[in-house]
Amino acid sequence: MSGSVQEIRLVPGEVDLATLRTIYQSKVTLTLADDARAAIDRANETVDAIVASGKVVYGINTGFGKLAQTQIPAERLAELQRNLVLSHSVGLGNLLPDNVTRLVVATKIISLARGHSGVRIQLIEALLALFNAGVMPCIPEKGSVGASGDLAPLAHLSLMLLGEGQVRVDGELIPATEGLARVGLQPIVLGPKEGLALLNGTQVSNALALRGLFEAENLFAAGLMAGALSLEAIKGSVKPFDARIHQARGQHGQIAVAAAVSSLLEGSEILSSHTNCGRVQDPYSIRCVPQVMGACLDNLSHAARVLQIEANAASDNPLVFSDSGDVISGGNFHAEPVAFAADIIALAIAEIGAISERRMALLLDTGLSGLPPFLVRDGGVNSGFMIAQVTAAALASENKSLAHPGSVDSLPTSANQEDHVSMATYAARRLGDMCFNTAAVVGIEAMAAAQGIDFHRPLQSSSALEQELSRIRENVAFLDQDRLMAPDIESMRLWASSHAWPESLTALLPSQRSTTH
Repeated sequence: MSGSVQEIRLVPGEVDLATLRTIYQSKVTLTLADDARAAIDRANETVDAIVASGKVVYGINTGFGKLAQTQIPAERLAELQRNLVLSHSVGLGNLLPDNVTRLVVATKIISLARGHSGVRIQLIEALLALFNAGVMPCIPEKGSVGASGDLAPLAHLSLMLLGEGQVRVDGELIPATEGLARVGLQPIVLGPKEGLALLNGTQVSNALALRGLFEAENLFAAGLMAGALSLEAIKGSVKPFDARIHQARGQHGQIAVAAAVSSLLEGSEILSSHTNCGRVQDPYSIRCVPQVMGACLDNLSHAARVLQIEANAASDNPLVFSDSGDVISGGNFHAEPVAFAADIIALAIAEIGAISERRMALLLDTGLSGLPPFLVRDGGVNSGFMIAQVTAAALASENKSLAHPGSVDSLPTSANQEDHVSMATYAARRLGDMCFNTAAVVGIEAMAAAQGIDFHRPLQSSSALEQELSRIRENVAFLDQDRLMAPDIESMRLWASSHAWPESLTALLPSQRSTTH
């Protein structure tokens, strides 16, 4: 790792969204706050005392799930923990990408370091060393119901500590033993409860949901930018963004969005050119941007609060309370809060794309937009943006199906011991596909809006929008006649997925606002 890599100090229970976003977006190194170590040691001492006393406590010297009544002798506890990891490593599908895996490992470290898991400090230090060396566990994306923790994917995380299977370093798969050797470690023999502490927890579903949140924030900003460009392209009315309208309703997101869009349009020659045009009302996809996108912002903000709390949570089972010596079995591993948050994010992602697709369709309708049909001068011979809108419609429709809530589903597992599950891991994982779709939709709209604005030249838009138009033109040229558009659409999908937005937009985003518990 180079010396320029940012170092992040983790204070368990106090890690904010901005920090989590940094871990997601870039390679960093992690250190643990010094005062966290005392709580970790006390909890581990509590576990050791229970083993020494011979007292039977679930998760320490018993079987798991339906086998909780089976007592395990002390000499077989290490075997118990190892078998737990091996038997639960049943994941399938593509491996989680490194940016998500970084969040998984970092939040697992945070959770274990809360001092309620009973693990040795050496286990947490091993995870820190591997993370900082860029040694990533190979975690398949499928196989968790998000209830007794993300059991299968977290088992795959744990395999690397045992020296089993493979790890990934800079995209290359190598044996786990080699990964351990890179940080001077031998395969770890798990102590009492350590395997269970590693496997229980919501870190995978929460990391996937955080990815969805961070990508949705980018799309939200891109959607506002594209909407402002479309308003300019159709010479729409700015009156619906008057602050008095939104104050009269009182919805916080709506008020903030109206102000942000108004700031983007400030100083536009195009806007001032049609002040007295007599245009009374624009279609809802333009006029109701504050109402729709404001509701999306409110939902993203709520989900962000839930996910930040969960990233700092002690979510394994049982939990150790060393002040009293109690080890209490509960259900913090049930990922229902994450499932609901993921479903809320899904709704926002779908709506950002849905209203964007409608503005795209508006731009192509010469009767409503006043622009050339399909945004091309020589129509008939040229189809212009006709089929680009078809692609946008297909993706927006696909998101409708993907937006179906995952949290309403449940299939019992473990012989009905785990009889209600959250399905949070799928609920969060599908956000990746939804973000891909919406980024393409918003990118297509912005490309079309830029085309529409070019028909109004030499009039200039606002300085903020002209700067964005220059960025768009760096990616795609004006469409004077039909050409291969798939590369343009991909370029604009990447544009919509970026995070290089004006401060007036980034200030709205939950992970870029000041966050406190």
